[in-house]
Amino acid sequence: MRAREINGISRRRFAGGMAAILGSLAVRPTPILGQAIGPAAIAAAGRVPIEEYDRFAKLCFNENSYGPPKSVLDAMAGALKFANRYMSPNGGILDAIASHHGVGIEHVLLGAGSSEILDIVGTTFLGEGKKVVGVEPTFSEVYQHATGLKADAIRLPLGANFRQNIPAMIKAVKDNHPNVGFVYLCNPNNPTGVIVTKDEVKQLLDGLPPEVPALIDEAYYHFVEDPAYATSVPWALEGRPVIVTRTFSKIAAMAGMRLGYAIAPESLIQRMAPYIDNMNVNVVAKWGGAAALADKAALETMRRNIIQTRKRTTAALEALGYAVIPSEANFFMVNIRREVRSVLREFRQEGVLAGRPFPPMDEYLRVSVGTDAEMDRFLAAFKVIMKA
Repeated sequence: MRAREINGISRRRFAGGMAAILGSLAVRPTPILGQAIGPAAIAAAGRVPIEEYDRFAKLCFNENSYGPPKSVLDAMAGALKFANRYMSPNGGILDAIASHHGVGIEHVLLGAGSSEILDIVGTTFLGEGKKVVGVEPTFSEVYQHATGLKADAIRLPLGANFRQNIPAMIKAVKDNHPNVGFVYLCNPNNPTGVIVTKDEVKQLLDGLPPEVPALIDEAYYHFVEDPAYATSVPWALEGRPVIVTRTFSKIAAMAGMRLGYAIAPESLIQRMAPYIDNMNVNVVAKWGGAAALADKAALETMRRNIIQTRKRTTAALEALGYAVIPSEANFFMVNIRREVRSVLREFRQEGVLAGRPFPPMDEYLRVSVGTDAEMDRFLAAFKVIMKA
């Protein structure tokens, strides 16, 4: 099976792209979200006034609009005193992650956001002629990184109800074995928000050749309510070749701080560790991450608010007659019955940044769940734009 041309945009490029897009609003016509951001736009980003940035409801990058809890902000502020040091106390972040999952630190790999971990997995297990197997659309950073390694990607279409087709994935691995470096599973999937059930994960792991690792991206794990879902961390601790990635960008609202990690068998951690720079994660992020894991009450409040707002917003869209894919994440996709690319500028004109194209789902707008006030702005803009 031949992989199609790979395109997309990474979480890391998202963060820079947001600033570039906003900067370009003040100095030139706005590019379409998801379009490649040029050096001139990036240079302009640093000059964008704060009031220009703040006037938008930013519902395009699956960020957490509530911001970090006070406990996290206080911890990060306290860590600034170490800003002048290379080797300084790290807030106990590795121990905090290990304790959170009930593992030893030998099962933990820290990264500058889970995006860095995804790249490290590619660097470790891919190479010229190797392949990664996954679906399309999904979070495409993994596929992009594969091309830079002269590797390839086998991207399978989503199945019925926008689900990831596990039997097809197993077949693709076996048909291309032994050239498959690993399998990629985003669960819940970005951009659809649809889960892979715990039984399906087991089906996948049982069906893979024993030497083929499964990279399971759980960036949106915290927002799932479906009882058929379960984290895949226990598979890694059982010794299966499973790498589970998590991020502090979503539930802890630390997207700009860049902090993520992997949980995996010690043997896989040891294979990946030489490719990561332990100084990539800054000290402020480390202290903030440790504080976030300790403040379970604040994260639970955040989770509950986001889920309630997601349900309220999607119900309002369905009442207007628009189909919404059932989501278990902090975003959702709504079928606007026209090409997404055609409405992005109109949303920006209404003060809302939402979505980007996710081929082949060209009529589905992905919307991040913001605060209640932001979602009210989105719904008001949606009614104006769709009516027009």
